[in-house]
Amino acid sequence: MSLVRNVGTIGGLTALSRVFGFVRDMLLARVLGAGMAADAFQLAFILPNTFRRLFAEGAFSVAFVPMYTRRLHAEGDEGGDLAAQKFANDVMAVFIWVLLGFSALAMLAMPGIVWLLASEFQEIPGKFELSVTLARITFPYLALVSMVAMLSGVLNARSQFAPGAFVPVLLNVVLIAGIGVGYALRGDDGDNMVVAYALAVAVTLAGVAQLAYMAWATRRSGVKLILRLPKFTPEVKRLAMLILPATFGAGIYQVSQFVDTFFATSLPQGSLTLLKLADRLNQMPLGIVGIALGTAILPMLARHIQTDDRAGAQRLQANAVEIALLLTLPAAVALAICAPAFTAAFFVGGQMTEANGDTMANIVVALVAGLPAYVLVKVFQPAFFSREDTRTPVWIAAAALIINIAINFYVVPRYGIVGLAAATAFTASLNAAMLYVLLHRRDWFRIDGRLIGKIARQIVAVSAMGAALWFIMPTMADRYDGNVVERIWSLGVLVIAGAAVFFVAAWLVGAIDKSLLAQLTRRGAKAKTPAT
Repeated sequence: MSLVRNVGTIGGLTALSRVFGFVRDMLLARVLGAGMAADAFQLAFILPNTFRRLFAEGAFSVAFVPMYTRRLHAEGDEGGDLAAQKFANDVMAVFIWVLLGFSALAMLAMPGIVWLLASEFQEIPGKFELSVTLARITFPYLALVSMVAMLSGVLNARSQFAPGAFVPVLLNVVLIAGIGVGYALRGDDGDNMVVAYALAVAVTLAGVAQLAYMAWATRRSGVKLILRLPKFTPEVKRLAMLILPATFGAGIYQVSQFVDTFFATSLPQGSLTLLKLADRLNQMPLGIVGIALGTAILPMLARHIQTDDRAGAQRLQANAVEIALLLTLPAAVALAICAPAFTAAFFVGGQMTEANGDTMANIVVALVAGLPAYVLVKVFQPAFFSREDTRTPVWIAAAALIINIAINFYVVPRYGIVGLAAATAFTASLNAAMLYVLLHRRDWFRIDGRLIGKIARQIVAVSAMGAALWFIMPTMADRYDGNVVERIWSLGVLVIAGAAVFFVAAWLVGAIDKSLLAQLTRRGAKAKTPAT
């Protein structure tokens, strides 16, 4: 029940962020299209975001949250709270200077970084220089959002997930405002570089807004962090020793993102933008389900392991897998079948052509083939991290990266940007499979007969939904790129029909845990009953 409640909180707010993200990217597609300014901004936005995932949401969080959680619960309420706050203060004092130093060095070395990732941009006059300038403007976002991630980790360990899940909403709101300002300043001459500059500035301003909000939320929760002179205490050294292999592991994943960027920038102009916009559709369920589950189960697993509750850890992991597949299998099949409808309705228009939309739809189909695997990786990794094993996922990620690079060299010249997306999906599936094999061998988690039965029933329900969508899709082909009302109406029919068929079929075949729904209903009824 705690897992469902926490996933619901994080997932609901993440869904809100994804909605705003959709609005952002819809406006971005229409205003910038898939040209030089769009590619330059995408690259400038990728850099701080990739390092954010590496340092903040990756290596740092998976090492910091279990250590903070153990201190919080080790010495009783009052003693644990003081020990946890001291640990967080010591970490913050060192973390800030590491971030500032790294950001300064990266900004100085930005021409070299952009050259390594997108040397092909030099073939188009002004594109390389624009990318370097925009990247220098956006890069301070890394230091700001990394501090946001630390404060989110503090609150997550205290089972306060809402503030950390809400901060991405602020990013998208500020970026939408940036698009509006850039569009107004662009005027009638249609200089897209003005919009790109406005967006780059908005990225850093969004980081300021996020940090201010998280500082307020942390203090409101009763946690008072104090900035001190940096000091390497034994606990900080221990954290650093855990972060190093986790950084390498997360770094391997982020290197794979850089590899994809490298190959995408070697393809015709606009390929990078189309890949990132297509990934927005893939990221909707991935962000809502994957990030929510991964964030929620890490501190919960750490508590089970701290108390040597192996049965509780197994049950929690199984529930997470069941929820992950219940939500991602239908999402993957629906996105694959309806990709032409979604890309046309959301992105085609303005400077985004129908040909761009067709290419984007094919990219979506390739990407969502790995959607369940992307989420399962998020579910399996905390089983290692909560036991302070940050090394094993490193070797698995390294093997997947090597395979991914080898496949890219073969498929990209032959199948272009769609081949690149398909290679990413395949290696994500391989990564998830290898993680599970090791969990099984170490007896940390095993898929039992009950879970296999649930998955089989989910597949039956997904098949029924897929058949219904396959039949409905062609009947509204001329509506997906029509006026606003036609686009909303046609997508609404697809979403409502698909969801209705899936949940009815899932209920009939037993893919949905009816006892869990009953518990949720009873809890909701109690919450609505006034106190007497």
